[in-house]
Amino acid sequence: MNIETHHIHNIKIAEVIAEDIIINSAEDGLDLLGNLYYQDFDKIVIHEKNITPEFFDLKTGIAGEILQKFSNYRVRLAIIGDFEKYQSKSIKDFIFESNNSRQINFVHSLSSALDKLAI
Repeated sequence: MNIETHHIHNIKIAEVIAEDIIINSAEDGLDLLGNLYYQDFDKIVIHEKNITPEFFDLKTGIAGEILQKFSNYRVRLAIIGDFEKYQSKSIKDFIFESNNSRQINFVHSLSSALDKLAI
């Protein structure tokens, strides 16, 4: 796993770069959050491919646990991916509601993620 730092308008944003899944559980999400938080990041970009597919099955509770931690620490998160493939009404509603807030956003590109987090 590598962390690429993006600087936009004096804002420091961490992009997590990895080939494999790095978040398999809520604990993994908390570990990543803590690691980056203590490196002075409060805005993080992660790619969908680095998150377990169970995250997108809301019945597992993984998404809720992880995103609650990000909210508690006031760390903003953008998840980049193709979310059209998820057919569940609950995940679609969850993504829609998240995207209406500034805290957690589901986007399709790095440029969209950086735009969201830079404001």
